[in-house]
Amino acid sequence: MALVRSAHPEASSSSDASPSISSHDVFLSFRGEDTRKTFTDHLCTALMNAGFRTFRDDNDLQRGEYIKPELEKAIEQSRSSVIVFSKDYASSGWCLDELLMIMERRRTADHIVLPVFYDVDPSHVRKQTGSLAKAFAGHERNQFLKYKVKRWREALTEAADLSGMVLQNEADGYA
Repeated sequence: MALVRSAHPEASSSSDASPSISSHDVFLSFRGEDTRKTFTDHLCTALMNAGFRTFRDDNDLQRGEYIKPELEKAIEQSRSSVIVFSKDYASSGWCLDELLMIMERRRTADHIVLPVFYDVDPSHVRKQTGSLAKAFAGHERNQFLKYKVKRWREALTEAADLSGMVLQNEADGYA
């Protein structure tokens, strides 16, 4: 999942921001290999052009820092999240961990979550069928991930139950 920090000077310095202060309007969550150079790039540009301070991990993570704490901080300091579910989203443990953080933030704070189902059926996300079933079969074979699989499944179901947008992959991300 990638998010881009806006050029607003007050948003660029996150060291003095507390978790209760929003540094970003939107945190973008996505599987980079699926949509980074297409739909998500267009979405991020549109959000930023509309004045939304947007966090995308490929631009905003500090080099040399641990990824998970940086992502947690970005999610905590965002007012909302847009989750771009794609066919291979669930194959990434990073994406699924990020989803857990986003859904937890939704439950404990006034954090808005908008799911975008990009070239994937919402029912496949909700029930983990289709390409998601294949991804979970792989996760379940890994002994170290077994304890997370149940939580990941619950988070996917919870996110898929939210009202969102269903988009088909047309014209390189322009639906």
